[in-house]
Amino acid sequence: MLELGQNQAPAAADLIKDVGEATFMADVIDASNEVPVIVDFWATWCGPCKTLGPMLEAAVVKAKGAVKMAKIDVDANQRLAQALSQQGLPLQSIPTVVAFVKGRPVDMFQGAVPASEIDDFIKRAIEAAGGDASGGLDEAVAAAEDMLSEGAAADAAQTFAAILQEDPLNAAAYGGLVRAHLALDQLDQAEAILNGAPAEISTAPELEAAHAQIELAKQAAGAGPVDDLRAAVAANPDDLQARFDLALALHAHGEVAAAVDELLDLFRRDRDWNDGAARAQLFTIFDALKPQDPIVLNGRRRLSSMIFV
Repeated sequence: MLELGQNQAPAAADLIKDVGEATFMADVIDASNEVPVIVDFWATWCGPCKTLGPMLEAAVVKAKGAVKMAKIDVDANQRLAQALSQQGLPLQSIPTVVAFVKGRPVDMFQGAVPASEIDDFIKRAIEAAGGDASGGLDEAVAAAEDMLSEGAAADAAQTFAAILQEDPLNAAAYGGLVRAHLALDQLDQAEAILNGAPAEISTAPELEAAHAQIELAKQAAGAGPVDDLRAAVAANPDDLQARFDLALALHAHGEVAAAVDELLDLFRRDRDWNDGAARAQLFTIFDALKPQDPIVLNGRRRLSSMIFV
């Protein structure tokens, strides 16, 4: 289970309660209007209950607040169990586990089942409530992104990798893991991770961005000295190769907006130069950034104004 610290998820005591007749309405029916409530009907003499109960609790805690759990001892709450049976819940056999959403039972199973089936059961309950079954990992992804932006690339890489252990199809975590290794100057490792991404997410925006970021990292390795290239462009503004190389060098040194400016100037001078290299490079830079980045928005607008004239 992914652990990010004490403040990343509600405490188990807030998620899992022993419930009886007096609290059933509040802790199950009313609470299920906020998040799904998984109700475990059990008894002290039930052997399978002793196996299933801890597995259910672990799965609920892992969901990080996306579901809650109510434990009902049917022997101690016989009148409640009888009333629920009369309403259609088959409680003659235990353990019986029922998912309540919006005050109504939506799914159930009986007997001890593998952990994978419990995870699927909880996922279905979350989705039945209109939630995102991977939502618990969204906070972990955000935390890893914060680590990366603060320069803790190694910690970010470990966190992204842990997320992928729980959700191998998490495109945001794959993209983040690639960027973390790029920040650690581990280009080969970043490329290997990207090439190993599952086919199901290969066209996700996060993976497309990672492709662009790796391409830019490769270019940076061969970028020339910025000052020399600035001087070359100043000496001959029509030297388009020097201007293109200057754009690569500027980007390699983190001057992204300046690199875009040079490429736009090159495109304005000759949009077909080197088979449209300026336009292609602009798109690579745009793809590597977030869609709402001001550099992307301004750059695309300026490029469009040149194309549609």
